[in-house]
Formats: sequence, C-alpha cells, structure tokens
Amino acid sequence: MSSSTTAPGSSALTEAGPLSLCEREPHVPADRLVAEMVPPPRFDSVRFSTYIPDPNQPSQTEAVTVLEGFAAGLGGAHASGAGRRGFLGLGRAKAPKTPAGPRGVYLDGGYGVGKTHLLASLWHATPAEPSRKAFGTFVELTNLVGALGFQQTVRTLSEHRLLCIDEFELDDPGDTVLVSTLLGKLVEAGVALAATSNTLPGKLGEGRFAAADFLREIQGLSAHFRALRIDGEDYRHRGLPEAPAPFTDEQVTKAAYATEGASLDDFPHLLDHLAKVHPSRYGALTDDLKAVCLTDVRPVPDQSTALRLVVLADRLYDREVPVLASGLPFDKLFSEEMLNGGYRKKYFRAISRLTALARDAKGLVGS
Repeated sequence: MSSSTTAPGSSALTEAGPLSLCEREPHVPADRLVAEMVPPPRFDSVRFSTYIPDPNQPSQTEAVTVLEGFAAGLGGAHASGAGRRGFLGLGRAKAPKTPAGPRGVYLDGGYGVGKTHLLASLWHATPAEPSRKAFGTFVELTNLVGALGFQQTVRTLSEHRLLCIDEFELDDPGDTVLVSTLLGKLVEAGVALAATSNTLPGKLGEGRFAAADFLREIQGLSAHFRALRIDGEDYRHRGLPEAPAPFTDEQVTKAAYATEGASLDDFPHLLDHLAKVHPSRYGALTDDLKAVCLTDVRPVPDQSTALRLVVLADRLYDREVPVLASGLPFDKLFSEEMLNGGYRKKYFRAISRLTALARDAKGLVGS
C-alpha cells in the first residue's frame, strides 16, 4: 500500500488522466458548512496592512481606519444575548454589555475595489477565536439556513462575536427577508455584523445607491449599520492586460493531461451537471482541484443555469483555481438581456472573476 500523501482523487494522474467535475456528486454534512464559514483560501493571509489604498481614492484609506477601530471595539463584546450568570452561574442573567455605536458596518462600492479583502481583514483582526467568528457569502448563509433550519442557525450563530456577509444579494426578495430576519435575531444576541454588496454597473457614480438599497431591504436593522463608501476602479483590470483569448480544444486537453490535479470537462455537459448538485456543495465539488479545463465554452442558455454558473465561479475564485478554456471568451457567456436584467450584478462579477482566473491559467499552456 502506498504511503503517498497525494490528495484523494488525484493519485496516478499520469495513468488515469485528468479529473472530471461531471463525475463528482459531493455530499456535505451540515457541520462542515458551519466549520467552513471562514475567509476563503484566497484571503487567508490578507490583513489591513496588506491592503494598498489607491492614493487617488481617500475613501479607501478612511475605510481601513474605520474598520480597524470597529475590530478593536469588539474585543470586550460578549456575543451571547443571553448574558452571563452571576457568581458560580447562579442568579439572574446579566444583560450583555453592548459597545456604543453601530453594531454593523456595510461596505458600499463597485467591483474589485477590495471590499472582500477588507471584510476578511476585519475577520482576522477581530479578537476572538475562529470558532466565534463567521465569514460567508449571502448564498452560503442561505444555504446554511436550509441545511440547519432557521432556529438552529440562530442558536449556532448567536454564540459568535462577528458575522461577515460578503456579496449581500439585493435581487432576491424572499432570501433578503429571510436573512434580514436572521440578522435581527443575531443583533438581539449581541453579534456584530459586517456586509458587502456591489453597486450595480449602471449605477456607479450615483452616490449612495447601493447603501440606500441595502438599508431599505434590511428595514429594521438599518440603525445598526454604518455605511462606508469605497470608491475606485476594479483592481482586477487595473494595469493588467486584456483577458486572454480562448485556446483551442487541443491545447486545453493537452494542458489538462499535463497538469496534476486538473479537471477536464465539456462546458455544456458541466452546465447540465451543475443542475444535479445543490449550490451549497459547489465548494466541495472543487476539492483538491489545481486547475479547471473547459472545452467548447458557449453562451449560457437560460437564467437558472447562469445563476448556478455564478456560484461555481465564486467558489473557484475563492480557491484561486485557474480556469483554462476553449470556445467563446468569458465576456460572451451571458446574453445582453441577462446583463441588463435584475441579476446583472452577479453576471458582471462572474465575468470579472472568470477573466482573472483565465489570466492565471495562461501558464498551463506550453509554448
């Protein structure tokens, strides 16, 4: 029996060939969903000190200063709204000592200005054990409620000192009401909140559109949030070359066979497979992957398929998995109707992230 430490599913690749996402149907227990509510690998090492503000955008420097103070202020906060018992646990529960000022911050800005970097830095800087801090996207939070149930999610997260929600969605009324109700319970329990969302591309430059929209959607919680506007251009395109043109099927296939831990799938087949896997499992779908190779990329046929692809793009970006593709470039994935519709901010984010991962994959193709 081999004593190799090669990751499961990636051994003997030279004989077996590349992996296939279409052959994976992961089952993720609820406790893993909770344990994985930490900043993704891409943001493991980020800190406020590693955020480089644009000197032409003073709001970026201001955001760092405010968030550093916010993190420091959480040091003495007791997370549980149930309070603490008296001496030896006897007597009436004492009311939790809640710091003065807003118990939440909302980072309002466009794509690629570093909001997730700052949100992850806040998580790292908050003086609490990792098990007392939670970090996840809006979609991951709704998936957690689906897995645990609402009341158990409240009980689980009420013991936390901080909950960070990246990419708060403003385009799904049902989920927004669900999460708003959840956040109300957590605020009552003394949990500090932080959230980000993207200003819609067509609304950039129109002041505080996203902040006003966010605060309206979370109605009763608006008083608990301080909105911080972060201006700037998308850093993923700041001084970088244009997105690389797609490669040929032959180049993508050859690279997949030559790259240990790479997957190789036909794009239309992958889209069909995503319909069979719950989006909460897309992170597990990418376990141990070093690269994703796709052939025959073509326009996404419908909205449901497009939204599933957005979630997969987010998980690949979080895990820094390069994406090598043939067919159409990624900016041609979504129709004009989709890009002008209610979910357009998700599609723009997916294009931006897939383009960044396509740049990362260029080195997989030999000269």
